[in-house]
Amino acid sequence: MTRTTGFATRAIHHAYNPFENDGALTPPLHLTSTFSFETAEAGGEMFAGERAGHIYSRISNPTCDLLEKRIAVLEGAEAGLALSSGMGAITAVLWTLLSPGDEVIVDKTLYGCTFAFMRHGLAKWGVTITHVDMTDPANLKAAVSEKTRVVYFETPANPNMRLVDIAASSEIAHSVGAHVVVDNTYASPYLTRPIEHGADIVLHSATKYLGGHGDVVAGLVVGTAEQISEIRLVGMKDMTGAVMAPFNAMLILRGLKTLNLRLDRHCASAKVVADYLQAHPAVSEVYFPGLENFAQHDVAQRQMSQPGAMIAFEIKSGLSGGIEFMNRLNMIQRAVSLGDAETLIQHPASMTHSTYTAEERAEHGISDGLIRLSVGLEDVDDILADLEQALPYPARSAA
Repeated sequence: MTRTTGFATRAIHHAYNPFENDGALTPPLHLTSTFSFETAEAGGEMFAGERAGHIYSRISNPTCDLLEKRIAVLEGAEAGLALSSGMGAITAVLWTLLSPGDEVIVDKTLYGCTFAFMRHGLAKWGVTITHVDMTDPANLKAAVSEKTRVVYFETPANPNMRLVDIAASSEIAHSVGAHVVVDNTYASPYLTRPIEHGADIVLHSATKYLGGHGDVVAGLVVGTAEQISEIRLVGMKDMTGAVMAPFNAMLILRGLKTLNLRLDRHCASAKVVADYLQAHPAVSEVYFPGLENFAQHDVAQRQMSQPGAMIAFEIKSGLSGGIEFMNRLNMIQRAVSLGDAETLIQHPASMTHSTYTAEERAEHGISDGLIRLSVGLEDVDDILADLEQALPYPARSAA
């Protein structure tokens, strides 16, 4: 009887046998651009797809291959693909799935560079981009049509933490034959596995929680073996060239080994920080799926095992007060990205989402006063102390 191993065990051991690699406990790093063929016939068979093997590292590489197998098993997918960045993953997927005249329906809130790619890349190529408020599945149901080829969303969304019901949205998208593509960067497969809820393709900026140490830029995609093969040979190999370096794959493999431990700590600290911010008189709004008054708390409970470690909030003194607050921080770092050991804070309107115009930000729910906080792995008391001294006035009265 075969026993199904747990998440952490798969993240550490899946698809690797030390005794097939001279006993090396850590998988070897294959720093090679090309691969030799035993015979000319063997090379021809590999190019024809009749024989398994590696040809050239722009197509596949043993170190990247191991990472692809690991992320696939962690997401519950058939196959995975490693790419050079999160945007490399997004563009490779969408260039493969879409053609001029197609429609992609996207949620109202997207990461700034994803939003820019939709406008600067796909729209100019003749793809219709339709933004829908997917927090209500009825809006998606009213929007889909025979032209809809892809339904794309982030959950939680960057930067305002909106959630999308993956199961409900997938059912609606599939009713018109559309692919469901989910950006799972904020949650990671440890907290949410969209394929289990009906999604077709899941992608990540592996730079974030999967790497976890702020020392690598990378992207990952999972889906069916057929989908991933097409994205590999069309979107990655021919259209973007967004190939992951083997050394970066090694760093992501290292990060996966501690993903569950890090996220348990990230999430526990984030709940403490969210409770603190919600009680602070200088803070007007806190957006965090773990708060019971969060608008989509029920969705979070259905599709997330924990609420994550990303918090969005606004302070009552508005944009200028928010800038002054961030500039007073000492330990917490003013930096974009997320999922690092360090707690990071940034201002979306002027940083990650500056690709939106002011009018577009207002339309898409990204206020000028919104602040995004990625809760790190420091002692939570030290995170709170830095917030306390930097916020406009103390959380507690002198009495």
